[in-house]
Amino acid sequence: MKSTKLLFIFFLLLSFLGCKEEQKVEYQQPTSVTTFYFIRHAEKDRFDPDNPDPELSQEGLGRAMHWAEVLNEVPLDAIYTTDYQRTAMTAAPTAVKRELIEEFYDPGTWDAAQFKKDNLNKSVLVVGHSNTTPQMVNSLIGEEKYAEMDEYDNGSLFIVQLVNDVATSQRLVFNCNCPAR
Repeated sequence: MKSTKLLFIFFLLLSFLGCKEEQKVEYQQPTSVTTFYFIRHAEKDRFDPDNPDPELSQEGLGRAMHWAEVLNEVPLDAIYTTDYQRTAMTAAPTAVKRELIEEFYDPGTWDAAQFKKDNLNKSVLVVGHSNTTPQMVNSLIGEEKYAEMDEYDNGSLFIVQLVNDVATSQRLVFNCNCPAR
């Protein structure tokens, strides 16, 4: 009987020693979430190859309308374009639909740190060019992940999200039959 009691006490002590206090992990809300959507301008009019500032072609006008539909459910706080007709025309349907005024940026003097600061906690569309868009994305994420775009790539959408200044990115491609609408 005595050995049974000792065995019982031994198992009781063992069970208490085996139980650890459950650690609670609390979810912390991010202090900042900023999302950037980068696209290249839609198809430009290539009729005059010497024209440095062409408008969009009919196909490009259709794609600009398509971008407005693709981005329809995306909450946007700002839209940035370069000071070229093709970027402004690409952003126009989205800007009109959202009642936003396009803001101009100069890719030559663009500062990633300042751009992040200026757009903290916002959702922003940036319309650029085949050579500048990937550079801007790379500078925001802090790595050389994306190469210069093909001259005929008008369907890539780069999404950069900064959560507490930690960057993630992805590239989606929207190829469409974009006639003028």
